[in-house]
Amino acid sequence: MKKVIFLFLLSTVLISCKKEVKGDDAPDVSKDFAQLLADFNEEGLVLNPIKATNAGDNRFNDQYPNFLSQDYKAKKKAYYTKYKGKLNAIPDSLLDETERMTKDVLLWDCDINLGEFNFKKDLMPIDQMWSKNLDFNKWASGATSQPFKTVADYEHWLTRVDAYLVWLNSAKENMKTGIAEGYVLPKSLTLKVIPQFEILSTAALEDNLYYSPVTNFPESFTEEEKATLTEAYTSMVKNKIIPASKAMVEFLKEDYLPAGKEDFGIAKVTPLGQAYYNFQIKKYTTTTMTADEIHELGLSEVARIRGEMEEVKKEVGFEGDLNAFFEFVRTKKDLMPFTERSQVIAWYDSIHKVMLPQLDQLFSKQPKTEFEVRRTEPFREKSAAANYSPGALDGSRPGIFYTPIPVVTDYNIFNKESLFLHEAIPGHHFQVSFQQENENLPDFRRTLWYSAYGEGWALYVESMGRELGLYKDPYQYFGMLSSEIHRAVRLVVDTGLHAKGWSREAAIQYCLENEAIPIAKIESEIERYMANPGQALSYKIGQLKIMELRDKAEASLGEKFDIRAFHDQVLETGCIPLQFLEEKIDRWIDNTKKQ
Repeated sequence: MKKVIFLFLLSTVLISCKKEVKGDDAPDVSKDFAQLLADFNEEGLVLNPIKATNAGDNRFNDQYPNFLSQDYKAKKKAYYTKYKGKLNAIPDSLLDETERMTKDVLLWDCDINLGEFNFKKDLMPIDQMWSKNLDFNKWASGATSQPFKTVADYEHWLTRVDAYLVWLNSAKENMKTGIAEGYVLPKSLTLKVIPQFEILSTAALEDNLYYSPVTNFPESFTEEEKATLTEAYTSMVKNKIIPASKAMVEFLKEDYLPAGKEDFGIAKVTPLGQAYYNFQIKKYTTTTMTADEIHELGLSEVARIRGEMEEVKKEVGFEGDLNAFFEFVRTKKDLMPFTERSQVIAWYDSIHKVMLPQLDQLFSKQPKTEFEVRRTEPFREKSAAANYSPGALDGSRPGIFYTPIPVVTDYNIFNKESLFLHEAIPGHHFQVSFQQENENLPDFRRTLWYSAYGEGWALYVESMGRELGLYKDPYQYFGMLSSEIHRAVRLVVDTGLHAKGWSREAAIQYCLENEAIPIAKIESEIERYMANPGQALSYKIGQLKIMELRDKAEASLGEKFDIRAFHDQVLETGCIPLQFLEEKIDRWIDNTKKQ
């Protein structure tokens, strides 16, 4: 009897130990983990209301933090430090596979955000392409995620503008400090910033971007409400936006521009140094690749793609060299067939219809989020590139592919099939929509963005044009190659500027020798790389990794390989660092083999 009791007690202890080791208390841990993620997301929206507005969460539409204040930076640092500590306190053994990936992604995100505190980049808060004032200006138009549907919406914007002007003043003060410490934009970039503020300071009231919402009142507004808001917006533009813009123009011209340098690499222009560029490489590629490795990869890819371009040139019977063919394609009138802007939109709609049957062969489902093609708004289309604007999380706003059509008769379509694949379907619209619609992801991951994954996916699907029934015209296939070589050239030029001492002129010349885009566009691209080192690397690095994983899966699985299942695996978890994507695909390959 004693022996029986002893064995019973022993088995009870062993079962208890097994539960602890195997994680039978995981439901409680999972609940706590889920709450941690919910808290991280909610605190993040409070800390950065921009994210909330862009996601369609309108609770903070009257708020705009001073991102440059010491108080704000302290709160941001404390936020990421706190959650990094909380995450590290949770053993991986108590989390399931999905939760472990979420933990890894969030730790990576905390580390990369904390890493930014090692550099004084906030002493250069304004540039010609990436800075917060430009995003705020887009909101001002009333055509993006800042809503202007109710009187309260209009009032919220007036309050938000006041808060934004506090940030703008802090930006100018930081730039003054930057002058003293040597953190100043190159002169060529400052020259592009000045007109962006000049137009806001000189435009007539009715033409001022910040007056735009007044010209588009909802029909439901009463005449009294319209009159009150018109007066308030008139005062805002005349007494706040115009004076602040004039003051910035004066500062930029008289103080900031003379302090700038003629050099272009981030290490030469500022004290940020090579360490900052190495950090930017990690941030934007989500890899441990070095600048030298990326540069050599770029040279190799440019050579490979040039070889394919030569084959297309032979196919169409062009007898000149490749650079002459670039110019021929840029100016070929047959590739500029439109006389009305509506024809451009209809042409893109026709591309979508051609792809529809093939999409079902490559993807197991379609996004629920609605999709539209629109002309880029006239106020910004002269300087804008085609882009995708994500739909709202709740489905109230469709995903929109915007294409600028400033001069319709000059609209060259040779590279536009690949453009549609990239920016629209099945590029950013599929990738972003599936991520936002996946309710199994924690909220913060449904809006998370890593450029290597997001842009890598979009460039990867460009290579799928023939599988989707496109690129039947050799010029359209050449357009895809042109888009791809553009991203390969970026690997060479970005690292050339920031790690190998290239001049702006050397970078421009390399682009001219290898791309079918005009000189003005090339100059704009070079200035883009100067303003945000490393970002341009993300496209090709991400594309090559996804292609590598597809090749690995096909080779490993043979007849078991299902392209739809592969795409599901890539897309279902949304934006994640490439290392985690590779680990996920490797696990999927192993599990599929066992089936």
